Amino acid sequence: MLASISKESDGVVACLDEARHGLEDGDYVTFSEIEGMVELNGCEPRKIRVLGPYTFSIGDTTMFSDYVRGGTVTQVKMPNTINFKPFKESIEAPEFLISDFAKFDRPEQLHLAFEALHEYKKQNDTLPRSRVEADADKFIEIVKELNASKAKPVEGLDEKLLRIFAYSSKGDLCPMQAVFGGIVAQEVMKACSGKFYPIFQWFYFDAVECLPQDEKVLSEENCKPQQSRYDGQIAVFGHEFQKKLGLMKYFLVGAGAIGCELLKNFAMMGLACGDGGRIFVTDMDTIEKSNLNRQFLFRPWDVQKMKADTAAQSVKKMNPAINITAHQNRVGPETECIYDDDFFESLDGVANALDNVDARIYMDRRCVYYHTSLLESGTLGTKGNVQVVIPHMTEAYSSSQDPPEKSIPICTLKNFPNAIEHTLQWARDVFEQVFRLPAENAAQYLADRKSVV
Repeated sequence: MLASISKESDGVVACLDEARHGLEDGDYVTFSEIEGMVELNGCEPRKIRVLGPYTFSIGDTTMFSDYVRGGTVTQVKMPNTINFKPFKESIEAPEFLISDFAKFDRPEQLHLAFEALHEYKKQNDTLPRSRVEADADKFIEIVKELNASKAKPVEGLDEKLLRIFAYSSKGDLCPMQAVFGGIVAQEVMKACSGKFYPIFQWFYFDAVECLPQDEKVLSEENCKPQQSRYDGQIAVFGHEFQKKLGLMKYFLVGAGAIGCELLKNFAMMGLACGDGGRIFVTDMDTIEKSNLNRQFLFRPWDVQKMKADTAAQSVKKMNPAINITAHQNRVGPETECIYDDDFFESLDGVANALDNVDARIYMDRRCVYYHTSLLESGTLGTKGNVQVVIPHMTEAYSSSQDPPEKSIPICTLKNFPNAIEHTLQWARDVFEQVFRLPAENAAQYLADRKSVV
């Protein structure tokens, strides 16, 4: 909704104070229902320049009528043709999408390292062994030779990074697979739909900061294969680290989309898979048919079953060694008799997979009180966020405030509606399910039976 449009060489559009426009520089917009400056109603898409969260400019408006009141702005998606270099040309002259601007020079180093790794395997028929100095030295020599043969050599080779790269090349980490699996899935959806901007053209992501600062703890002996399912992880973090993972006690709050992903990662990593380790997962919600497209631990025959119980059974099949207990409790003051002092003091950490701010704030306060680390995360459409809260080191989740929620989470609507707008939304959903959707489906079937079948 619009508050005003100025009449000048670079006209400024202001939105109502309570409604951020959410646009970015270079977006295109059109207008409707404006009184006064009617020339903008249904106009050709105009390119904008963002001036603030509530204002943006749209170019020359001096030839238009004076703005009176009202109007809405709508973003228009414009087609864009993208040309990619052939692989052979691109590998020699790569263009990078930066994943972390704190590591601005990292992609070109990693690009060269992966080229050298292929050459190393070609020469030795294997990858460098974990924490074996001789293998790492040989790898670095290949990197230097390869770099010297380039038309544009990489300046200032980071030998420490390259050595870590060699040490970790036999690694196989489920969380990293999840990161790249998600990215690849999004790129496939972009290619199939023609929507959203694809990665252009090379994308490298690393998490070197996850390694211990004291590298002496990662010896050749500590990183040797143990003939276990975790050898890919041991190759990176060592056997002692794997033992600690198995002994951990973790509390996962929520078994929805994020909860399923976390449980899968926990099981594949071996978290709480040793004697004394345990994961507690709680979710009072039941599985709906609409959950199946993203909550991958559930199947059609699980509909109407409890999420926590079903998720626990699913990850138990993935890794029978995992120790997991499922609850159907809502976290809050009413369950502090269950999740009491003894419970929280026994935990090594808490992971939130919640869908509302109030529950997040409550769990954050409990973790602050008990000096327990918290992994906070959330999603909205294609967007996601993660916040790691460590006692005495980082700010708490409640230290900053999220913007108001624009939509009402389904679980809140079903299980504990607590505001007038929840009641209104519930009534609207019931009305659509009873009166609108069946009629639309019937009309679609009558118009084109094959598309429905």
